Amino acid sequence: MPAALALAVAVLAVLPATARAADAPLTTEAERSGFVRTGRYEEVIALCDAFAARYPDAVRCETFGTTPEGRPMKLLVATRTGAFTPEAARAKGLPVTLMQGGIHAGEIDGKDAGFLALREVLDGTAARGALDRQVWLFVPVFNVDGHERFGAWNRPNQRGPEQMGWRTTAQNYNLNRDYAKADSAEMQAMLGVLNAWDPLAYIDLHVTNGAKFEHDISIQVEPFHGFDEGLRAAGRTLRDGTIAALARQGSLPLPFYPSFVRTDDPTSGFEDGVSAPRFSQSYVATRNRLGMLVETHSWRPYPHRVRATRNTVVAVLGLVARHGPQWLRATREADARAAALGGKPVPLDYKATDRVRTIDYRGYAYTRTPSDVSGALMTRYDESKPELWKVPLRDEIVPGRVVDAPKAGYLVPAAHAAMVATKLDQHGVSYRRIASPLDDAAVQAFRAESASLGAQSVEGHQRATVTGGWQAETHDVGAGALFVPIAQPKARLVVALLEPQAPDSLVGWGAFNNAFERKEYMEDYVAEEVARGMLARDPTLKARFEQRVRDDAAFARDPQARLDFFYRLHSAWDERYNLYPVLRTDTSP
Repeated sequence: MPAALALAVAVLAVLPATARAADAPLTTEAERSGFVRTGRYEEVIALCDAFAARYPDAVRCETFGTTPEGRPMKLLVATRTGAFTPEAARAKGLPVTLMQGGIHAGEIDGKDAGFLALREVLDGTAARGALDRQVWLFVPVFNVDGHERFGAWNRPNQRGPEQMGWRTTAQNYNLNRDYAKADSAEMQAMLGVLNAWDPLAYIDLHVTNGAKFEHDISIQVEPFHGFDEGLRAAGRTLRDGTIAALARQGSLPLPFYPSFVRTDDPTSGFEDGVSAPRFSQSYVATRNRLGMLVETHSWRPYPHRVRATRNTVVAVLGLVARHGPQWLRATREADARAAALGGKPVPLDYKATDRVRTIDYRGYAYTRTPSDVSGALMTRYDESKPELWKVPLRDEIVPGRVVDAPKAGYLVPAAHAAMVATKLDQHGVSYRRIASPLDDAAVQAFRAESASLGAQSVEGHQRATVTGGWQAETHDVGAGALFVPIAQPKARLVVALLEPQAPDSLVGWGAFNNAFERKEYMEDYVAEEVARGMLARDPTLKARFEQRVRDDAAFARDPQARLDFFYRLHSAWDERYNLYPVLRTDTSP
């Protein structure tokens, strides 16, 4: 080794890490390659330290979790206010904006765009003064293990970069299906950040799948169509302000996700909607905060997508800087409304009406002809021929299933308290344990009229769909049960988790499947004897049975159903079968 090089190596070895980080370049592999490539995760770790060292008055580099494969999950805290902790941000009344890249690690635009925007904002060449009025949390890569499953064809329907990460985690979780159920270590770490910092706005940076067209980015925000009505004005300002800023910079932004109603058929048009809370923007909305889904278009080249994402980041920071105090007041008011939801209607989901309007859509000329490969009808686009499509759009959104929230809250019996408490703790939901038993408590119970269990696994769960309703009953509730009050700011999230027919409830994700499995039986010969005895003793019952046989052909042909008719009226019948073990109460215990 030459003497000069040896001396340089020796000097570097004894320099403090902070000094080396302060001198490190703040550009990414993406920038240096002309946005042909993206860097590996070691670059994120290095840049996190380098930004904190270069801007000690404005940036902190933190680790907020560790992945199953042992990698650190990095978070940059950027502000010119000195509020580098959640407590300091709250004390100063500052809005907090959280932006994340790489929840689907093949869709990595947010990482490279975020670092680019961060440098420009810190240098004062973009969103000037925005960090004087907010705290910006930046997670370059959420799905870190997936990011390191690097490959050239991990996103075959996407233009660039040359290689990228994988959609799911090392445990094959899709993190943007995990917000409500929170199975993964990564999501549990992120929920810890949300609980600690309580961000006003949560910005989730993605890339679409889909057809070929000219539109390059879509922006969706909730609350907008759904959730707290009083917060929807803030959602509209955030959405429309971002879209306007993007349009001024040459983008063709959309306010809905551009997925055809019928796959691969442009004539079918689009349908807007409100996602379930397994997805980021709707999950955040159940907490009365602003959630934004950003989707650049996969067929635009990587440099274009990164620039559009960077422009989105800068636009959002400017909007939060301008409107943050007003939006914070709106969220506090939304929290108060949520805490007063007891006995009031709460939508469990939303749907588009049949109202259709025709929109102009910037597409390309195309043909639809049978494929000699698959045999199916196939759409082929000619990107040399832009074309204005006239397509239908359904974007009038109304509540779907609606329930009245319990007047006081939910009771979770001791047998299920540990599992439910773990989930509530992950989400920062308030509850308390009941020290003394409640005898003959007047409650509401949900008895499933039918329960359908999924035929295949979804995210490692056998999902359940139940029909039925709440009815007044009396139950003994033992000591150690949980009382989950509806009178709390996260009441919408409580309903989303504990109402059995909510799309991302604990029931929906299969946490209570045992309740819908029949475990005890009466042998047929015993049931036959029991039935004959009941018929002989009760003429009214005999008449009911005979009428049912005459009127219900399916029942008449089903020997088991006929025996169960009597078994269900016998004291041997399991009264807990199809009983959802969580109860509702109108009075606080």
